[in-house]
Amino acid sequence: MRRLISIVLAVCAVLSLTPVEAGVFADVGPFQSAAKVRKRIDETTQQTLDRLFSQAPEARGLYDKSVAYAAFDVTKVSLGVTGGGGTGVAIDKATGQRTYMHMGTGGLNLGLGGQVLQLVFLFADNNTYKQFVDVGWDASASANAVAGRAGANAEASFQNGLAVYTLTTAGLMLQADLSGTKYWKSKKLNPTP
Repeated sequence: MRRLISIVLAVCAVLSLTPVEAGVFADVGPFQSAAKVRKRIDETTQQTLDRLFSQAPEARGLYDKSVAYAAFDVTKVSLGVTGGGGTGVAIDKATGQRTYMHMGTGGLNLGLGGQVLQLVFLFADNNTYKQFVDVGWDASASANAVAGRAGANAEASFQNGLAVYTLTTAGLMLQADLSGTKYWKSKKLNPTP
């Protein structure tokens, strides 16, 4: 069973880097410079924010209150076990500093299939943001998104210094199951001083 989980997670890790780093986007190939990959991530992040604000107008209020935000493109695959990963950027709104990051997730699931989605994190305070960027995020507790079709009329708010939105091809999801997910800085994409 461990071997199967390792294989699925390895495949998902390759898939998770594929959207930006391995050339799913026609203009970014596996041999492109880190600068071109960062540029594409930045463009995708802006498109994701624009889509979020159009589908969940109340998210704009939380964004305006937030000190920082992060956006990730995520690919999830389920083959008896589930795994996935993605690449994104975390941005400090006061300084404009960008930290490019990867994420990976794994768990057990009876389903079979795949899903591509975008995650947007809004941070209410600097401590929560710095914890996310510098240490990673402990996603052992599932994070509830504050928007979605069922919750469109709910009051948007931060929970434990964080608001999470999940965008799928079907629209916004009310809940983002982020348990078993790890976030870390990209050594390849962050320029060294």
